[in-house]
Amino acid sequence: MAHPMYGSGPLRSRNAASSDEIQLRIDPVHGDLDEEIDGLHSRVRMLKGQMTLAKAQAGVKNNMRRLNKSIIQQGSNHVLHVVLFALFCFMVVYLLSKFSRR
Repeated sequence: MAHPMYGSGPLRSRNAASSDEIQLRIDPVHGDLDEEIDGLHSRVRMLKGQMTLAKAQAGVKNNMRRLNKSIIQQGSNHVLHVVLFALFCFMVVYLLSKFSRR
């Protein structure tokens, strides 16, 4: 049974002479710490990437909201211009087809 003061895992700490110091002893049997550190490092890198992605998604969402607001505020004029342009194009094509038959 492990001593309650030392812990039971591969890293065991014990109190030193002064209360401000902690001594750390690494158990060589469970010493696959390099692999654990590499795994933790890759997970931290992945989490940083997810945070960057989340920030980018939030920025896109805010810009889409602003764009939708501006389209709603000025959208009726744009729709009217598009309809008038379509009618103008239709009239030009119609008149060209009428005059080209003669």
